[in-house]
Amino acid sequence: MIFSPNAKINIGLQVLSKRDDGFHNISTFIYPIYNFTDILEIIENNKSETNIYLSGIKIEGDNSNNLCLKAYNLLKKDYKLPAINIYLHKIIPIGAGLGGGSSDAAATLTVLNSMFNLNLSNNALIMYAAKLGSDCAFFINNVLFLPLISAR
Repeated sequence: MIFSPNAKINIGLQVLSKRDDGFHNISTFIYPIYNFTDILEIIENNKSETNIYLSGIKIEGDNSNNLCLKAYNLLKKDYKLPAINIYLHKIIPIGAGLGGGSSDAAATLTVLNSMFNLNLSNNALIMYAAKLGSDCAFFINNVLFLPLISAR
């Protein structure tokens, strides 16, 4: 299954305070940018190991820390998921505040939910996404949002 995880921008970002958990309380409009996307493909494989293959913008660090793999492993704790191959082509710049990694993680949850008929509601997907990162939950519904949220 191929998916196009989109970027987002924060409009009027205001840092309110730092919290004890390392996050910051912020006030912002989060606005989705639907025509600026990465490309994510997930295919079931017949092996026992899940793999991720990356192209496009180079992602530094160990692939095991990739949010797509973390999303897969989070669902695998609660559901019997087969091994998969994840192909991620990065177009959204990393570390630019555009939510590319968060969007990729939320898309992974959404695709796995659909591919393997997990029948998770949007609220359940939001709960899983929130465990992956503060922006991830936004990308489940992926519509204009005016929250008071926490961010690192």
